[in-house]
Amino acid sequence: MTPDTPFDPSAAGSPAFDPVSGPGGDPRTDPTGAPGAGAEKASIDGAAGITRGVRRAFSAAGMVSVTEFSLKTGRRADILAIDPKGLVTIVEVKSGPADFRADRKWPDYEAFCDRFYFAVGPDFPIELLPEDRGLIVADAWDAMVLREGPVAALPAPRRKAVLLRFAHAAAGRLHRIEDPRL
Repeated sequence: MTPDTPFDPSAAGSPAFDPVSGPGGDPRTDPTGAPGAGAEKASIDGAAGITRGVRRAFSAAGMVSVTEFSLKTGRRADILAIDPKGLVTIVEVKSGPADFRADRKWPDYEAFCDRFYFAVGPDFPIELLPEDRGLIVADAWDAMVLREGPVAALPAPRRKAVLLRFAHAAAGRLHRIEDPRL
């Protein structure tokens, strides 16, 4: 994937999206077919499952991401991802129609990314979402882009600020995992 091409998990070797059983087929197996290993799928739903599926698809496409990323404005993006060329993507996860209707802060995120998407579960009524924004449908195993949104290049100073903030957040989280008594 390059900055001028749309995100496409299938092009990066990501398994086909199946909103019922995920890429492993039977939800009681993992993608390798081991019995019981995929049983965790049933316990990961809602926003957590959507977030996990989007991040898995991004990872398969060579992107790195963090969740609950704090922007300079104090707003927190559900997912902020960076591709190998530095393209910044923000994803706003919506677990249901009520979540979307109650939250009108998402336009504030667009000034901090090159691409913006909504990510929803397979049962979400997508007609509620703005047609001029990107759309990802995800389950806990994978995700698929249904609609690309506009790409607007970040100004260089803002890109640098976002990338530095991203690096600092990711390194800090990794440090806390490696040294929990920090």
